[in-house]
Amino acid sequence: MESAPRSGCPINQAVEVLGDPWAMLVLRDIMFGNRRHFRELLTGSEEGIAPNILSSRLRRLTDAGLLTRADARRGQRAAYSLTEAGIQTLPVMAAFGTWGLAQRGGDRRLRVRAELLRDGGPELLARFMDDLRELHLGVPRPDPHSRRAVDELRAAYESATRD
Repeated sequence: MESAPRSGCPINQAVEVLGDPWAMLVLRDIMFGNRRHFRELLTGSEEGIAPNILSSRLRRLTDAGLLTRADARRGQRAAYSLTEAGIQTLPVMAAFGTWGLAQRGGDRRLRVRAELLRDGGPELLARFMDDLRELHLGVPRPDPHSRRAVDELRAAYESATRD
């Protein structure tokens, strides 16, 4: 159950949900890696998240309304999906990525998506959010014939891993 925020300050309230590094990384992996199941998130984490930490963060993000968890029948895996509130964190992720590019550097393979989001600006962010809405919420993209931002990001990442 979600606890009451320490104050009514919007920055404080955002930090209480998004200020945990593991929570941001779980959201990143769901957004950019389309990892929707516990095992995918656990084994696909670049940072090596522990199972108990992952379980805790998935529960927190679900309680905070950023994710939903589909009930799984016996023998099936539960799938996590972004909510609209979760999708609305994409500009925050892009801002973190832009800051990280300017201030911290990093591995080329892991920088490429942040660079593309930075260089693509608001138009690319909007298209990516539309892609996420379609994938996670079942909302059709406004222009179904437009190029998918998710495909551009995936292609850039795959190209960087080959170089």
